[in-house]
Amino acid sequence: MTDQIQFRSYDDRDADAVWRLHEWAMRATGNDPSDIPGTSDLKNIETRYFDTGGAFLVGIVPNDNGELPQTFDGSLAAMGGFLPNEVGHADERTVPGAAELHRMRVAPSRQRHGYGRHLLQNLEQQVAERGYEVLLATTSQSQPAAVAFYRDEGYQEVGRSTQGEYELVHFEKQL
Repeated sequence: MTDQIQFRSYDDRDADAVWRLHEWAMRATGNDPSDIPGTSDLKNIETRYFDTGGAFLVGIVPNDNGELPQTFDGSLAAMGGFLPNEVGHADERTVPGAAELHRMRVAPSRQRHGYGRHLLQNLEQQVAERGYEVLLATTSQSQPAAVAFYRDEGYQEVGRSTQGEYELVHFEKQL
């Protein structure tokens, strides 16, 4: 089913759809989107991702029945990005020379269709092309599907921490 999704770089015209997908995906995991730490990056993707040497991809499918957030060129089904670890969030771990995944989201109605794996493969390829050998990922224990996803994709759990009420699970993968 992943052949129906096309990934491209974020465009400013995607801003509303990206925020709506973030909120929808977080609510579906039982988390309050307004309580997720550090989400200001989604309000300033150009500066936060592109200007710092990272990337942010959106996965577009042909217009659906209006269930998915709409962009100028289709329906937003998945999104995610990466940052050089040195410019990530100040309260996160630092691994010199690594890149870190951020804001990996798949529309709840489109999960288990391979979109997340396809997105991750695209991001891993871009990370490797930019010379990074290690890719980091952090997710909340309250998102067991995300924890299982990273493990299934070859990421090794390297630690846990607590931020506010969230127990975070930290992963690394050698590229």
